Amino acid sequence: MAKNGRHLFTSESVTEGHPDKIADQISDAVLDTLIAEDPMSRVACETLVTTGLAFIAGEITTTAYADLPAIVRETIKDVGYTRAKYGFDYETCAVISAIHEQSPDIAMGVDPGGAGDQGLMFGYACRETDELMPLPIMLAHKLTRRLSQVRREGLIDYLRPDGKSQVTIEYEGDKPVRVDAVIVSAQHSSLVPIETVREDILEKVIQAVVPAELLDEKTKYFINPTGRFVTGGPQGDCGLTGRKIIVDTYGGVGSHGGGAFSGKDPTKVDRSASYMARHVAKNIVAAGLAEKVELQLAYAIGVADPVSIMAETMGTAKVDESLLVKAVREQFDLSPRGIIEALELRKPIYKPTAAYGHFGRNEEDFTWERTDKADALRAFARR
Repeated sequence: MAKNGRHLFTSESVTEGHPDKIADQISDAVLDTLIAEDPMSRVACETLVTTGLAFIAGEITTTAYADLPAIVRETIKDVGYTRAKYGFDYETCAVISAIHEQSPDIAMGVDPGGAGDQGLMFGYACRETDELMPLPIMLAHKLTRRLSQVRREGLIDYLRPDGKSQVTIEYEGDKPVRVDAVIVSAQHSSLVPIETVREDILEKVIQAVVPAELLDEKTKYFINPTGRFVTGGPQGDCGLTGRKIIVDTYGGVGSHGGGAFSGKDPTKVDRSASYMARHVAKNIVAAGLAEKVELQLAYAIGVADPVSIMAETMGTAKVDESLLVKAVREQFDLSPRGIIEALELRKPIYKPTAAYGHFGRNEEDFTWERTDKADALRAFARR
């Protein structure tokens, strides 16, 4: 249910240089390379990164060829770990691969068009931002994107690739009214004074991103609150694929089915059905049928159609929620095959999703962000 009165809500994001996000990007870079050559590739690629080591494992069935160590090193290089003094770099790290084929027991259910596993997936949309996303996660992502931008463009040339942000929004009922707190932690050179780091990030990152009308004299800023962030990336923390599932989705707003996305081809409903659930939810809100909605889909392994569909509008629906579910069933093919075709998921589009969130993005290949079904949903509701 919607909350009344004043309350706070917080979401976080991390940069592409965070160790967990390096792992996600490697897994999705492997997926993209294989699916570009063989669109029917079955991929479940997991990555671990730590000091001096990148380890990839999982199940892959494909007719494509990929130089896996080269993909790993190129991804690490793109992120920005290019010098040994960063504690981790693409040239000197070891790369170990433990890849084998997908289980024939799983393939038996997937080949006819069924789901690759059981599970529950959630999609969410609301009117807080132009992207129809919750404001806290959108601001958190914009802060980490800006951290990367000022590093890459040399605007703050002492920054290193690792970094995190966190934004606390104060709400009046369902309406975001101000930013209560901003946290930014950025990896940096050991030679720069912490006062310089804090001044530059406040001016060139926070104030460049957060709308001025949301900031006031009571807004709290925590910039590198421990005072030093020199050791970072895989040297400072072991990274694993799929360990930032809340960063990847809605920042803690709504529910999460528990499945991660990166490294999985679209026959895995953990990924594809979550994308479709976001697509459906966004179209419901864009159609004006609810101010916010959380959609749940649930699947059984080897079965094409979802075993259940739920729409929860938290009291904001303009029509009965049972009618919303009927509209969803009529307007969307929710089988794995139907999702793959509708969202054009057999393309090498996945690596860009592996940092800064899978949702609320306006890039062309983020097909699940289209609102092309809004008119049809609106017409159905008027019957």
